[in-house]
Amino acid sequence: MLGLAALFGGAIGALLGLVGGGGGTLAVPALVYGLGLPLSAAVPASLMIIGLASAVAVAPRARRDVNWRLAGVIGASGVPTALLGGVVNHHLDQHALLLVFAAIMVVAAVRMLRATSETGGVCDLPGGGVAWRRCLPRAIATGLLVGFLTGLLGVGGGFLLVPAMIVALGLRTRGAVATSLVIIVINSAAGFVPYLVAGHAAADMDWPLIAAFALAAVAVSLPAARLACRVPAVVLRRGFAVLVLLVAAGVLVQASTALTA
Repeated sequence: MLGLAALFGGAIGALLGLVGGGGGTLAVPALVYGLGLPLSAAVPASLMIIGLASAVAVAPRARRDVNWRLAGVIGASGVPTALLGGVVNHHLDQHALLLVFAAIMVVAAVRMLRATSETGGVCDLPGGGVAWRRCLPRAIATGLLVGFLTGLLGVGGGFLLVPAMIVALGLRTRGAVATSLVIIVINSAAGFVPYLVAGHAAADMDWPLIAAFALAAVAVSLPAARLACRVPAVVLRRGFAVLVLLVAAGVLVQASTALTA
């Protein structure tokens, strides 16, 4: 079982390093259905794993590709709603949450499959700066929404952040991926706080499995991030979208079966 956990962790680390998201999208189903953890433990474990792996994956991109000011705005906006999402999670049916999770995954994947321009948009200025007057309201709204979903569903937010920053904010793919990793670290830390304080999942945590998962994710995320610099963005984006759709279908079947049982 430790080997399986390491295999899943390596896949999650590769996704984070390559496309700046998708780790949480796959980590929760992998922990629940692949390794048998209850959702109450899988959500905080996912936040911890994704936050660590993202911090490592952003290192090769930190100087050149990260928009630190935009990451700060979106990340700070998402902190209070990530805390709120973590609190709300304890009051909702867990299988219904997985259905919501699957639906959001489908929406995000469809957005990723659509062709996007690399010429910049609402927030992206030709010289590499940010058009703050137009961009700030959208950036704050993006942070609020993604932060809440991070705390509620145990996802770092990258599978929503990357499409949002490309489509809604008009960033180029490389900058969106790198900036997404920074925001994932912020959101994951904020979303983990309610679980840490409440201690609801401590008894359900299988620490050896989680440690194997986390170590593999961290170990793979760095070389994957370096490889991403040499792979066309459209190839990564579309491959990621197809994978998310497949996982969403599996989660939908599992959660629907549990609700009707």
